[in-house]
Amino acid sequence: MTRPHVIFVCWGNICRSPMAAQVARRYADDAGVDIEISSAGVSAEELGNPIDPRAARTLREHDYPVDDHTAHQIDAAEIRDADLVIAMEDSHLDRMARVLGEPLGDKGRLLTDFDPAAEPGPGVPDPWYGGQDGFESTLATIEAAMPGIVTACRAD
Repeated sequence: MTRPHVIFVCWGNICRSPMAAQVARRYADDAGVDIEISSAGVSAEELGNPIDPRAARTLREHDYPVDDHTAHQIDAAEIRDADLVIAMEDSHLDRMARVLGEPLGDKGRLLTDFDPAAEPGPGVPDPWYGGQDGFESTLATIEAAMPGIVTACRAD
């Protein structure tokens, strides 16, 4: 069995997707599942920037490591090479399909698809526009989806 590659994707790759990648690494390690995990943004707006300080603070306060993250924009090759591309919003899935030039198919999913208790909706709201409490809420949403993500990677 090959090591599955999962990419978490948000708008700028400075808040939600790097948070999800760090949380996923912990959950995968704890479950003994070997997953290649990365993150990217659909926009070049934050290209080269570090993780948002509020996201880093939230991760640290919950005992997740914060690495030397540098935001980058996803490209067609990354999408093709991934086994699973997990977006924070429907619009991110749409944008990646345009980058790829074809539908993502089963490899493109919303993060909230992996949480059986999640209400149907547009995905994970962007905490960038608010205060620290928005980052706490984002982390809780990410953590709720992780068991489902790890299970999906284990099954492949």
